[in-house]
Amino acid sequence: MVVHVGTSGWQYDSWRGVLYPRGLAQRRWLERYAEGFATVENNSAFYRLPRRETFASWRERLPADVVMAVKASRYLTHLRRLRDPDEPVRRFLDVAAGLGDRLGPVLLQLPPNLRADHDRLDRCLSLFPRDVRVAVEPRHESWWTDEIRSLLERHGAALCWADRQGRPVTPLWRTAGWGYLRLHEGAAHPWPKYGGQALRAWADRLAATWADDRDVFVYFNNDPDGAAVRDAVRFAGVLRRAGRSVTRTPSLADTVPT
Repeated sequence: MVVHVGTSGWQYDSWRGVLYPRGLAQRRWLERYAEGFATVENNSAFYRLPRRETFASWRERLPADVVMAVKASRYLTHLRRLRDPDEPVRRFLDVAAGLGDRLGPVLLQLPPNLRADHDRLDRCLSLFPRDVRVAVEPRHESWWTDEIRSLLERHGAALCWADRQGRPVTPLWRTAGWGYLRLHEGAAHPWPKYGGQALRAWADRLAATWADDRDVFVYFNNDPDGAAVRDAVRFAGVLRRAGRSVTRTPSLADTVPT
């Protein structure tokens, strides 16, 4: 199991003095991030879909071994609510192609009040080429059915595992040959940090589900005060001590630049 560990986003002011030297210009943050982490989840595309040229510029700034997961536009998931997905999916794929071989999985995070709709999701997933990995993060309990599980399996789409307060908030289904995990909020002090027990539990769940030759993408979304950076580094350490392969992460010393 190769675990790709990173954070959800990289542009947070509170990370000054944690991952970014206080004097480092914001325009250089992505390069600094990529020195330490080999993957990042791009959340900004959810709020406003960038132009293809912007994706291409990110590709030019990333080392060859870095992949960028991209959260699909809210126009598709929250405004259209997966209805008539052809045009928004086509537009998304066109601009995200600017990342070239740096493009990682695409995340479809669904609204918390969107009830299960098999046909809408089926149509949406059918529009993605098979060589594009898609993870789906439903947030309404009506999605937890055998029918939806089978749909994800048929498309090779990963159910996005999600955590809040150190506990799973989704079923722990394996629906693809690869995995995707988002950790939104820990229960340790200071908030929103994750405790060691929670991190070890997630490492055990991943190891019990995926073999050593499978990719699993893990992103910490508890960004306030650099908790995501510190927890990603700690989680990578837990995995390495368990004998798992993990993409690079900065050392703890490197997360407090002088």
